[in-house]
Amino acid sequence: MNYVDGFVLPVPKKNLRAYRRMSAAAGKVWREHGALQYVEAVGDDLKVKFGTSFTKIMKPKRGETIVFSWIVYKSRAHRDQVNKKVMADPRLGQMMEKGPMPFDVKRMVYGGFKYLVDV
Repeated sequence: MNYVDGFVLPVPKKNLRAYRRMSAAAGKVWREHGALQYVEAVGDDLKVKFGTSFTKIMKPKRGETIVFSWIVYKSRAHRDQVNKKVMADPRLGQMMEKGPMPFDVKRMVYGGFKYLVDV
């Protein structure tokens, strides 16, 4: 069954264009190395009336929005193989060296997940 790496992070709205460029380039690297899907989605309807909202958990600062992202793989072993190749890819290092990141890496939430349901 498939495996997913999931991310949630606050991004300053003024940096969304730069974040999108960086994400599009990173997504190409992940896909070239075998990821099945690479998605970056920006918050749109975050004032929910039930459950706990992403904004309550992430506590975005004024002028920030939430980005919810995931990368799909065939399995955890496939994810580990793909990520090993991605981390060795010089394009990723070049992206990191271009200047300050368009978000605060320390505030990013990340984890790997096994599929529970795939309908």
